[in-house]
Amino acid sequence: MLYYLSLGSNLGDRESTLRSALQLIEQRIGSVLRCSSFYYSKPWGFTSANDFCNLCCALETDKKPLDVLHLTQTIERSLGRNHKSQDGHYSDRSIDIDLIRVFDNDKKELFMDSPELTLPHRFWQERDFVKVPLAEIMH
Repeated sequence: MLYYLSLGSNLGDRESTLRSALQLIEQRIGSVLRCSSFYYSKPWGFTSANDFCNLCCALETDKKPLDVLHLTQTIERSLGRNHKSQDGHYSDRSIDIDLIRVFDNDKKELFMDSPELTLPHRFWQERDFVKVPLAEIMH
């Protein structure tokens, strides 16, 4: 399956954290096929003095969406993220990895709406920090 992920960081050495996350994704989840350029943005949904560094990547794996979600959450924790945003309350974070869009082996987009995961990502079309880097790598 083909996954499009969005990664962001607004604390610490943001670019280094994103590179580390990509290495861990490659080691633990699947093959990173393409990565966008870094994209810098103001926080979305909250106010902070710390701008974000974002990128998107295309990932190939045979893992199911919830398994990929759980693995990305483990990677986030290993890179210093100790709490997730809940109920629309966002805050500064060392790393955020979101599943944006997923396509099966027949190139059909997967749709999912569960308490744990919504596919495609609910807000991806409202966020330039996702749309711009995603457009760079989508075929």
